[in-house]
Amino acid sequence: MKNIGLHGIRKEFLEFFKGKNHLIAPSFPLVPKNDKSLLLINAGMAPLKPYFTGEQTPPSKRMATCQKCIRTPDIDNVGKTDRHATFFEMLGNFSFGEYFKIEAIEWAWEFLTERMEIEKDKLWVSVYLEDDEAFDIWNKHIGVSKEKIVKLGKGDNFWELEVGPSGPCSEIYVDRGEKYGCGKSSCQPGCDCDRFVEVWNLVFTQFDKDEKGNYNPLPNPNIDTGMGLERITAIMEGARNIFEVGEIKKILNQVEKVSGVTYGRDPNKDISIRVITDHCRAMTFLVSDGVLPSNEGRGYVLRRLIRRAARHGKLLGIQKSFLNDIVEFVINSWKVEYPEIKEREEQIKKIIYAEEEKFQETIHQGISILEQYIDEMAHKKETVLSGEKAFKLYDTYGFPLDLTKEILEEKNLTVDEDEFNKNMEEQRNRARRAREEGDNSGWGDNDFHDIFKGLETKFEGYEKVYLETEVLGVFKNNEEVTEIKDGEEGILVLKETPFYAEGGGQIGDAGTIENSSFKGIVLDTKHTKNDVIIHIVNIVEGTVKIGDNVIAAVDESRRNSLRRNHSATHLLHKALKDVLGEHVNQAGSVVLPNRLRFDFTHFEPVSKENLKRIEEIVNNKIFEALEIKTLETSLKNAQEMGVVGLFEDKYKDQVRVVKMGDYSKELCGGTHVNNTGNIGLFKILSESSIASGVRRIEAITGEGIYDYILHMEREMEDITHILKTNKNDIVEKIKTIAEDIKEKEKEIEILKSKMASSIADEILNSKIDIEGVPLITFKADGMDMNSLRNLGDEIRNRLGSGVVVLASVFEDKLFFIAMVTKDIVEKGVHAGNIVKEVAKATGGGGGGRPDMAQAGGKDISKAVEALNIVPSIIKKQVK
Repeated sequence: MKNIGLHGIRKEFLEFFKGKNHLIAPSFPLVPKNDKSLLLINAGMAPLKPYFTGEQTPPSKRMATCQKCIRTPDIDNVGKTDRHATFFEMLGNFSFGEYFKIEAIEWAWEFLTERMEIEKDKLWVSVYLEDDEAFDIWNKHIGVSKEKIVKLGKGDNFWELEVGPSGPCSEIYVDRGEKYGCGKSSCQPGCDCDRFVEVWNLVFTQFDKDEKGNYNPLPNPNIDTGMGLERITAIMEGARNIFEVGEIKKILNQVEKVSGVTYGRDPNKDISIRVITDHCRAMTFLVSDGVLPSNEGRGYVLRRLIRRAARHGKLLGIQKSFLNDIVEFVINSWKVEYPEIKEREEQIKKIIYAEEEKFQETIHQGISILEQYIDEMAHKKETVLSGEKAFKLYDTYGFPLDLTKEILEEKNLTVDEDEFNKNMEEQRNRARRAREEGDNSGWGDNDFHDIFKGLETKFEGYEKVYLETEVLGVFKNNEEVTEIKDGEEGILVLKETPFYAEGGGQIGDAGTIENSSFKGIVLDTKHTKNDVIIHIVNIVEGTVKIGDNVIAAVDESRRNSLRRNHSATHLLHKALKDVLGEHVNQAGSVVLPNRLRFDFTHFEPVSKENLKRIEEIVNNKIFEALEIKTLETSLKNAQEMGVVGLFEDKYKDQVRVVKMGDYSKELCGGTHVNNTGNIGLFKILSESSIASGVRRIEAITGEGIYDYILHMEREMEDITHILKTNKNDIVEKIKTIAEDIKEKEKEIEILKSKMASSIADEILNSKIDIEGVPLITFKADGMDMNSLRNLGDEIRNRLGSGVVVLASVFEDKLFFIAMVTKDIVEKGVHAGNIVKEVAKATGGGGGGRPDMAQAGGKDISKAVEALNIVPSIIKKQVK
């Protein structure tokens, strides 16, 4: 065999098929484009599916790729076996109706035997038992003996979906030798032993399976092949498994270096090393392709991989965050084929580090609680953890069910997943009810949408804010009525309307509907489930009836403010992508007349410098006065135009595209200004976190900025009045006050230290002995946590050896601190566990290190009672 490594094989493969007139396409991103059936790309042909189905025309009838892939169904087996992996690369050559079996078979054989120099007598093949054509090509054209061509059934050598393209397969195997075999004389491809390794699968897509199960011949059959890069490399290098392939073993060696654990000495630690090796490759490419950790979908896949790898690091004894040390190694090796991961290195590392650090905060507490549950189960001789407890771990402490299951499995225990799912569903129902109760409009849940059945409104509001129309429906108290009178509130449905109904984050229009007989104030405009536009009105004069001709007029000033803010969200979205990265996506928005709120996916707080850059970019685009155009087109055409689509599953086949010059293109049904210059100005007021991996920006535009400036001026005048200075001297005045405060704080700290020293003798005199451990407990009121810590340090230092547990009530808050000297820690005494139990006695909680820990209590009246239980805690802890 040729002496060649993983990166070399990939290069040889692509060059070989380039020589066969194939278009060499770079790997598609792991996130599928325009394919809702897939969470992540899991096969070489997956991104090419539209070419196979005929939905799209391929750029060439012959293509070859090395495709990044992620497969997660067997994630629990990764590390435990030699063959399971979440991330892998799939080599493949494809024909879209041009060449077929003879070329696919001929080139596969040529590549393996001539380019890879694999000995022909080591190669076996399998064909579908009814595919005589493939059998004859292998035997008569290629020259493979009949004894080395194995016919297998549909389960092994036929590829198909429920309906659509399908066809027989032919697989190529490498014989690794008798030492890997089962010893049976009948051993051949298809045997369960490790002797014959399948390296290349050639799929001959020649049928179109219909709903009745009939296989209809395709007029232009296709070729779809797949060869795992890691697997063929293992064969070429004579490696026992994919983890011992040269480039991957370098990652494994780096895990050894970081952990200080040598691979191959302990089977359990080997599992952890393999998990980290595999998962670091997967997380690197997922983040590079724009995936962020979250609790749903592909974001959850990433979060699970990071957390699983981090936990296995703990099992190897790694206490600090370490994943980036391994990720950097992955980047520097794989940049040869994927230069984008080097370009995005800083962002990849930031996201992984942030998630790992977040997990560090929860894992210790979660594992501690789970271990308590396991101890209780052992005491009760139970083997199944209740789903309620597993849910509490998840809901209260952020401890994932997958991790709970994995830890339990290591101890041959399980969890009641049905009960867990029941608790999860109950939580969702509670959240749903809370949302519904919080919707005081009375129409948000569309409980009464059937009363509007048969009605239809034409929306004219993109071009008009005023028009004459007819009343088609009148409703009051969730019922259809004939009229609404002065002083009553109800709903009107119009034949045409200029009123924009709430959607896409933009709130509904307000204004008036009236004629000579009545006047109604439009309080809000909404959609029903069936897309009927309803106007919630308060009748202030006269009576309105079905069939009335009316004038509908939108509050134009309010609408203009909404337009400005809505257009600004589009510029903001694009600026966020420009500054922070393509991983940024809209996670929600609210467009109000006086401000806008924009939620977006991002893994860390946005720095002040980046917020300034984002604000500057938006304002520059406003000053450029970009023309804003809208066009109606098909969803497919919009996607091909590169339009940003948010929540794509909500869009119909025909969509509305809003273009702002050449800068921003988004799908949007809202109202906008005609020119970005109409926005006036843009000012960010705040940036904050609203959920894990989701940030929020609040901002203002136009008149809102003028009001903001007036407000700031008023506040400035109030401050100058309070400080008895003028605007020009205000900064210097504040600096002087700040310096005075700093001096006063120093004086206070000195007084506190003197006070602590003055009561130290009194406290030391309260020392008692518990099982040979000197113990001091004391309640010292009037001290905040910092002062209590200083007092604890003073007492511990003067005590020399022992345990100090102090309590204090300060500003109606109860604080506890526990300190244990090093020699007493070695006897088994743990400050974190002491303070945890003490705080628990008052309804509080906390914890910390063995030598120092702090906590907060709730019931102030139980402070002394809580301190009194310390001796019994120490008795249990002392070895």
